Amino acid sequence: MITRRALISTAMTGLLTSAMACPALAEPPSPDPVAILTAIYTRAAKGKGDGGAAFVTVDKAARAKYLSKSLTALWARADAHTPKGDVGPVDFDPVTNSQEPDVKSFKVTADKLEAEKAAVAVTMTSHREPPKISADDTVHYDFVREGGVWKIDDIKGSVDGEAWSIRAMLEESLKG
Repeated sequence: MITRRALISTAMTGLLTSAMACPALAEPPSPDPVAILTAIYTRAAKGKGDGGAAFVTVDKAARAKYLSKSLTALWARADAHTPKGDVGPVDFDPVTNSQEPDVKSFKVTADKLEAEKAAVAVTMTSHREPPKISADDTVHYDFVREGGVWKIDDIKGSVDGEAWSIRAMLEESLKG
């Protein structure tokens, strides 16, 4: 006769064996692009809303966590190419599309979610008056999946209606 304890022990052994054989069961799933940006902008909007992109513009370790390998490598090459004492090619806060971060609220919208790529937009409102061109309030993110984890592959926006791309800025800085 099988005891209740033996039955539970057998079931648990089976679950543990399955979890070890299938890492997806053992580890929680990585956040999707919408969740990643929601966390970033929630952090940016805290307090006076003056938190922004320092985690990628200043903190090189965070770049590897949030950015794709190719964008991280491109940024490192651009930094190395920048003369000592000069400001690098990204001289503003791309997360808030500003010189002075100011996020009162935000809305994250998935434009395209595929298995290996995603495009997500974040529209912000600030404590100041809105820009003359409403598109300047929106920052667009291209994501790629690397090793099962979503990474930012480009950040894009516009200032006074003129489009910009972090990837394009970094590439352009290497030409000069």
